Amino acid sequence: MTAPVFVVEQLPTGPEFVLEGPEGRHAVSVKRLNPGEDVVLTDGRGHWAEAVVRAAEGKDRLVVGLGELREEPAPAPFITVLQALPKGDRGELAVETMTETGVDAIVPWQASRCITQWKGDRGLKSLAKWRNTAREAGKQSRRVRFPEVADAMTTKQAATLLATADLAVVLHEDRDHDSEPLATVPLPQAGTIVLVVGPEGGVSPDELATFAAAGARTCRLGPTVLRTSTAGTAATALLLGRTGRWS
Repeated sequence: MTAPVFVVEQLPTGPEFVLEGPEGRHAVSVKRLNPGEDVVLTDGRGHWAEAVVRAAEGKDRLVVGLGELREEPAPAPFITVLQALPKGDRGELAVETMTETGVDAIVPWQASRCITQWKGDRGLKSLAKWRNTAREAGKQSRRVRFPEVADAMTTKQAATLLATADLAVVLHEDRDHDSEPLATVPLPQAGTIVLVVGPEGGVSPDELATFAAAGARTCRLGPTVLRTSTAGTAATALLLGRTGRWS
């Protein structure tokens, strides 16, 4: 089994480090780590180091001996999912599974057909939940480079993002729509890929036109219709396999 991952704001350079606070409490009181066990420390931005537990002190202090500091290269191509806001806790489900699968960035999108509205304090709390979910899912899946969860975007802002991508794709479930299979669309070997996942009510015609004008292609995943909370995960997995990032 791979070593558990713990997050620190900045990786230390000395031979020894004390993991404290919530991460230290999780290591000592939840994971119950003992001297000699391996752990990984990361800042979630690609920097990481293997470490060996030397001592557990109290309920929230883990003393570890640090190995060599390393950096995981930035992924290529870089995959971003523009995720329409689902109802209830399905947003956190989408973020969790996309993170575990390997997505590189997630952008909340306030689509016209979204029932959920991120406004004021509610929007800030929801965004914080998404970011915390990405952090925890990144730890659970043993990642050292967590996906960034950006501020929510409007359709106009999303179109600007799509225009800068090397490949921009709008996932569309309508079989009668002029769409191509994501499984066969030509992919860039580097640069950026942006996937648009619409709400349960689908991407509106106006939004499709706006995204098409920005250079996005309309693609379908397969013969079945996925929910908005699962489509991004399935599409990310397909692309990770096709680009060789899973090889």
